[in-house]
Amino acid sequence: MDYEVLSWLIAFVVFLILEAVTVGLASIFFAFGAFVALISALIGAPLGVQIALFIVVSAVTLYFTRPLAKKYLNARRHPTNADRMLGMIGIVTKEIDNIKGTGAVSIGGKIWTARSLTGENIAEGEKVRPESIEGVKLIVKTLTDKVTTDSEKTSRAT
Repeated sequence: MDYEVLSWLIAFVVFLILEAVTVGLASIFFAFGAFVALISALIGAPLGVQIALFIVVSAVTLYFTRPLAKKYLNARRHPTNADRMLGMIGIVTKEIDNIKGTGAVSIGGKIWTARSLTGENIAEGEKVRPESIEGVKLIVKTLTDKVTTDSEKTSRAT
């Protein structure tokens, strides 16, 4: 058996095994490319043609099937209630300090752990808008208006 045929056969099997052990479509595109290159090696095509076929077939299958695969693989994904927090306005209830890993925001009647999108500290009482959610933390950016918290109202009254 020719070393080129054996090499493409090994590549094909390795890509199939990788595909089998990963979630989602990760390497099936390269398996198709390796299979076409294997066929071309069996019929005696030069190595340059084999490599070109591998690259072209892999790229074409990736280009045409990846969007469809992502659409159908993500169709089972269900949005959570947390997604509705994005874009709402919240109030910082505990100063946000990314370096110390502290911060909390009240939004939608719930207290969330929060981190600053820009890395800047955000003082208690600032209005913020969640931009994303990472795990159980809201990633927020500050707005310009400051809100007086209940603790500040109490301290001013005394």
